[in-house]
Amino acid sequence: MHIRDATPDDWPAIWPFLRDIVAAGETYCWDRDTPEDRARATWFKPGGRVLVAVDEDPAGTVLGTAEIHPNQAGAGAHVANAGFMVDPRHAGRGVARALCAHVLDRARADGYRAMQFNAVVETNHRAVALWQSFGFDVLATVPAAFDHPTEGPVGLHLMHRTL
Repeated sequence: MHIRDATPDDWPAIWPFLRDIVAAGETYCWDRDTPEDRARATWFKPGGRVLVAVDEDPAGTVLGTAEIHPNQAGAGAHVANAGFMVDPRHAGRGVARALCAHVLDRARADGYRAMQFNAVVETNHRAVALWQSFGFDVLATVPAAFDHPTEGPVGLHLMHRTL
């Protein structure tokens, strides 16, 4: 697997699994019916960076994607925020772990001093465990802040680590 900066040409490979993950409503605070144009503008936000993990196959299959952006503007811009999505067809191959390691290195190289995740769904146990394995701490959990489609109201973790 190789991780590189995404290009506009990667969007057609990202959109199908991003759409399905958002529509499932289990891990992202997005409208479940987010249209493609809004999803693309949200993922490829101005001032941010988008990465893709691609397979070493000749087609360079996109396995997953991550985006990095300042968590806040101005005096808070030294803290990064990031989002991650892995194509479910490629789950269990270490894609999220590789993307997280790369994102942390890239954020540090870009001058960020910390990274914060504002809304990690507490029932997303694999993601919570992964982020904790990279040194993120749960600073707080907002109770019942996320309406999970099968679990009902669950908490959202605020997670943080210094870089």
